[in-house]
Amino acid sequence: MWRKILICISFLILSHSGIYGQEELKKISINGYLSSLQSVMFDTLSGPFINDFLIHNRLNIKGYLNNNITAAIEFRNRLFTGDMTKTGAGYSEITGSDDGMIDMSWNIFNEESFFFNITIDRMWIDFNYEKFQARIGRQRINWGQTFVWNPNDIFNAYSFFDIDYIERPGSDAIRLQYYPTSSSVAEVAVKADRNNDITAAGLFRFSKWGYDIQFLAGYSNSSDIVAGAGWSGSIGSFSFRGEGTWFHPVRSFSDTSGTSIITAGIDKIFSNNSTLQFQLMYCNSPLDLKNFTGLYMGNLSARELAFSEFSAFGQFSWAATPLLNLGLSAMWFPDLSGYFTGPSIDFSMAENVGFSLIWQHFRGEMSGIRSRINLVFLRFKYSF
Repeated sequence: MWRKILICISFLILSHSGIYGQEELKKISINGYLSSLQSVMFDTLSGPFINDFLIHNRLNIKGYLNNNITAAIEFRNRLFTGDMTKTGAGYSEITGSDDGMIDMSWNIFNEESFFFNITIDRMWIDFNYEKFQARIGRQRINWGQTFVWNPNDIFNAYSFFDIDYIERPGSDAIRLQYYPTSSSVAEVAVKADRNNDITAAGLFRFSKWGYDIQFLAGYSNSSDIVAGAGWSGSIGSFSFRGEGTWFHPVRSFSDTSGTSIITAGIDKIFSNNSTLQFQLMYCNSPLDLKNFTGLYMGNLSARELAFSEFSAFGQFSWAATPLLNLGLSAMWFPDLSGYFTGPSIDFSMAENVGFSLIWQHFRGEMSGIRSRINLVFLRFKYSF
């Protein structure tokens, strides 16, 4: 067992140290990070406590074949250990597979007290010529305009509460883009998942009246017709963003009114390096949340963002010094009689080395039961 642990650690170290030999190859760029994440989950301070530890190495490799062709592959290499890995095979099995048309997630080692997973979440080739661009492969297609909830993001919806995946998941897709002007784009994208469900849609984005405005329409997860719009601009000194999407089942088109999700928010950067954000969301058919694990679903659908008819979000962050950032975020879910609070501290210890302390507290009523949960994360991160 210890031999396998050493192999895992050696792989992480070598993947980092090997980048220096690549710097001479000007047509290849390599970057990433190495982080450790200690997490503790508990109901009250009296326990019980669930402790887990994660070592996470990310590698981003991009090759510039010529002026018109670029290719990329990006890895997540993660070593899991702790109480969750001892609960049974379910945790490692979920981690060891992905929702792509091609499963590119593998558990290299899977022991009783730890497992090591490698996941390829980006692997694409990009062609561009004058006003045209085409990208084929596993990629991130981001159509969202707002910060927290993105109903326009029908290809790659994600959970705000997943603090260890800032890159967000990718899709196995084909994306075609045409830029008629410097401030507009027309695009079409098609993706398939492991269940052979298809999402296909088109989007047109343009600038008008000082706003970036977009319209989209298509077919989602082989089940829904979708149509939506989004915008980003400013009102005075505040940025103003929003988006909305309508989902309607194809098989019961005349029987239901569909699901509508609309969200809008404002944000502002102040002269003292602090930022303030507010966002509201409305959904006429929110998801019935059974437990808190639903908040951490790794592969959400854009149709499943809401757990309450109305939801509200607020966040304040302050750069107290060039090295220290303090933050506080909160959400309100009226239908659950619940809320979320999330204070955080980020400290730059040295160049490319950071420390983060994050607390997530949830409280609400689900399935007639009043419950709460606390998660505390301690992270050290080195970027290269």
